[in-house]
Amino acid sequence: MKKVIIETLKKRKWTILFQTIFLGINAYLLTIPPQIIGRIVDMLYDIENNKQNILNNTYYLIGICIVLLLVRITWKYFETINVRKSERDIKVNLFKRFLKLKLKEIQNIKNGEIMSYFVKDINEIRSTIFRISNHGVRIVFTFIIVIFQMVKNVNMNLTIAVMIPIIIACYSVVKIKKYVEKSFKKSQDRFTEMSEYIQESTDSIRTTKAYSCEGEQLKEFIRKNRKVKQSNNTVEVFSNLLKMSLNICFGMCYSISLLYGSKLVLDGKITVGDLITFNGYIALFVGPVNWLPQLVARFKRAQISYKRLEKVYELELEKVNTKNNLLEDKLEGNIVIKDLSFNYPGVLDKSLENINIEISKGETLGIIGTIGSGKTTLMNILTRLYNIPNGKIFIDGKDINEIPIIKLRNNICYITQDNFLFSSTLKDNISLFKDEYEDDEIKESTQKAIVYEDIQKMPKGINTVIGERGGDLSGGQKQRVAISRAFLKNSSILIFDDTFSALDNKTSEKLIKNIKELSEEKTCIIISNKISDVKSSDKIIVLDNGKIVERGKHEELIYNNGIYNEFYKQQSEKVEPSFLA
Repeated sequence: MKKVIIETLKKRKWTILFQTIFLGINAYLLTIPPQIIGRIVDMLYDIENNKQNILNNTYYLIGICIVLLLVRITWKYFETINVRKSERDIKVNLFKRFLKLKLKEIQNIKNGEIMSYFVKDINEIRSTIFRISNHGVRIVFTFIIVIFQMVKNVNMNLTIAVMIPIIIACYSVVKIKKYVEKSFKKSQDRFTEMSEYIQESTDSIRTTKAYSCEGEQLKEFIRKNRKVKQSNNTVEVFSNLLKMSLNICFGMCYSISLLYGSKLVLDGKITVGDLITFNGYIALFVGPVNWLPQLVARFKRAQISYKRLEKVYELELEKVNTKNNLLEDKLEGNIVIKDLSFNYPGVLDKSLENINIEISKGETLGIIGTIGSGKTTLMNILTRLYNIPNGKIFIDGKDINEIPIIKLRNNICYITQDNFLFSSTLKDNISLFKDEYEDDEIKESTQKAIVYEDIQKMPKGINTVIGERGGDLSGGQKQRVAISRAFLKNSSILIFDDTFSALDNKTSEKLIKNIKELSEEKTCIIISNKISDVKSSDKIIVLDNGKIVERGKHEELIYNNGIYNEFYKQQSEKVEPSFLA
């Protein structure tokens, strides 16, 4: 994460430099108006003789104000560029990081937590970096320039006396900041918890409505929201305590200036105009003094956010080579699996045990089994979503671990059982946002997936925007839209993981026939719990508790008294409705 921030700031180095220069100019120009006002006050004792000088100083004051305005506009312009572009760069980098994470790493992070990274944590880091580059630099410039002007133009002893309350204020900030850090961390955790709950609630809105659980959901949200409010209130209490301490110290500065300064005036060591100038200088400390607790509080918040994001950057990445020649390199699709056993990280029980499979190019493998038997796990391994030892899976005679991931996945079209659809147009969902496909190719893919007629009935056809996760489509439509990706992508290996569950038998048969034609020169794997989906496969295996318990063709397996036969009997027994005439 540190490297990302440094690289982001390096990209903005010139605009940051210009911003800093104009901040310094602004700090210096702010010390001029108090001097002018002080001179004018001293000249008021003899207005008649000093009328022209008073007028000239007034013009000078107006000119300085105009220059200050131009300087502020310029500095704000550079600040806006730095803030927004840096935020964009950090978010893009984090998003790329998530896309490259191994599946075992990202599946342990909740959606609400991910949103918190992008919304709250990055905002805290971005805000802190540029508040330091803005307020922090202004504090330094103000203290250096103003103290120098106080000593040079007014009185050193008065300056030292006024600095004592400011030093006390700084000490107060150091003492109180640890409470700000502790309370903010608690607030951050509560916010993440509420974000996760909101995400889960919106994802499960149909279930909530179906079971009339709106009241319970609302009560739980109110409870979590109350915790967020309480933790935020605690943060505000300590933040306001910081501000109050500084305001008291600031009031003491004015008191010292008026009491001690008045004595110096009476002793003839400074003029009334000098005292007014000095009070004007003190006023310049108002901003920096008030910014100091904010900077401390924000810095502590940013530290917490930084540590949270740092954990993301410590997660293991997939080693992906994106060279063009790998994208164009094709696999034949001959798959051999030898004595494969697998258990998920942190789990002792094996999900797969002693799996041996051989599939040649042009063949279709059907996989059937009960829920949790290891069907999807096997496909996740085949696409290298999880790592396995060498010598277990070979494609075209080459160990799968030696095949670059980008090449492997570019040659596999995996239609998963969740049928995930994006909140975008149907065209984007089918092409997966790639511009390489022609409209005719997309049309043909929807026809073969038997969803073309349904799309034509929609308001804007293929350009119709569907809701989040395809909420505007039926279950069968979502599956067929996902299946159309297989007809569009020119892959050597096709995997359909329980893809026909929401389809009626007639539609499934048509689709499987089209898939058979598509996979004549490809390797095809069909995973299903329905006999009708796998019966025409060249080879069929039956998985149970992670083991292959049966293998063969449909005709062979139905005569065995095994799991396949049980599936066949259960699915063959249909109750025909009868109607009286």
